Amino acid sequence: MNLDSTFQPLDIKAEPTLSKVDIPKEYKLPLEVQYCKRCVVSNQRPRIVFDADGICNACRFSERKHTKIDWTERERELRDLCDRFRRKDGRHDVIVPSSGGKDSAVVAHKLKYVYGMNPLTVTWAPHYYTDIGWFNFQGLIHSGLDNLLATPNGVVHRKLTRLAFAEMGEPFQPFIYGQVAYPLAIAVQHGIPLIMDGENGEAEYGGDSDTEDKPGFTAEDAEKYWFSGRSVDSWKEYGFTDADLHMYRPPNIESLFELGVERHFWSYYRNWIPQEHFYYASENTGFKANPDGRSEGTYSKYASLDDRIDGFHYYLMLLKFGIGRTTSDAAHEIRDGHIERDEGAALVRRYDAEFPEKHYQDFLKYCQITEDYFWEVCERWRNDNLWERINNEWRLKQQVS
Repeated sequence: MNLDSTFQPLDIKAEPTLSKVDIPKEYKLPLEVQYCKRCVVSNQRPRIVFDADGICNACRFSERKHTKIDWTERERELRDLCDRFRRKDGRHDVIVPSSGGKDSAVVAHKLKYVYGMNPLTVTWAPHYYTDIGWFNFQGLIHSGLDNLLATPNGVVHRKLTRLAFAEMGEPFQPFIYGQVAYPLAIAVQHGIPLIMDGENGEAEYGGDSDTEDKPGFTAEDAEKYWFSGRSVDSWKEYGFTDADLHMYRPPNIESLFELGVERHFWSYYRNWIPQEHFYYASENTGFKANPDGRSEGTYSKYASLDDRIDGFHYYLMLLKFGIGRTTSDAAHEIRDGHIERDEGAALVRRYDAEFPEKHYQDFLKYCQITEDYFWEVCERWRNDNLWERINNEWRLKQQVS
């Protein structure tokens, strides 16, 4: 899928300052790096907590998830929730935010074919579709699911992406706004009060422990944990208008309250195991893994496949926190019992710092930036507490062992 010829020049009214960011101060990170003794994640992940035994709260949650949570009771709660919102007149009764990836495919497909709901899948389009991402998205629809696809103004989205890359060190931020707002907008427009999200990332990957037993996030929770302290309207300082930003804003609180919108996590009701989702989606929605083998920056081949910008989200995460895509994948698979910690550590050391070369030129063209500008932004967000330059190469001062 070649969009290069359709990319119009971007008129950027003002550029962010590229002065160096003090990452530990910006994200309130400890200066002494500590790795979890059970998985491979470090204390540099924002909001993660380590206990006196050196175990991260994501591992402690996983321990409780696999041994203490009564999943039979949780499924009973899920069935009660479905019964409360199920409609008998043929209208959609639950919204499932879905990219066509394995996880959301499981949620939507099981809600329809196991729990008897009539889901409407809604998709906030990736920045720049990959061929395999588009294939899997079509597979989801043709497995028997209705879908609405929202594709925002390409010029506005590219501007926001370029600015968020420099201003926040997070090129994915415009996608995150839409991913949060679009399902809420469709809920109000179509009168569907139930939204079923996938996993609670704060619990599954390490974050605020107070969210672990929440069945879902409120609008306030979403802004706190997903918007990184940067509201949609804050981008007006770069010349964006209300019309430019309209699609990125959630509906007003009054309309959500009037409809009685509830946003729930599938992972609260069903044990969240990504590898099992891959097998289920492969069998039931025709989901295919990365045809190139493993994805850059990790050893896995079945997660986050739909966006050519994806690798740069993980790469900036690596620069800021010393935590890349392999760390996220391996930590969860260790907790799920699929690999041992020593294997996970070896995978992290081998793949975590790999540069996403395959779509590098796509990223530059999409954002309309030069290689020099790209690396200037990267150096702005590189955490000097974690990185050092040896023989003209940047290396992490400390890696998981």
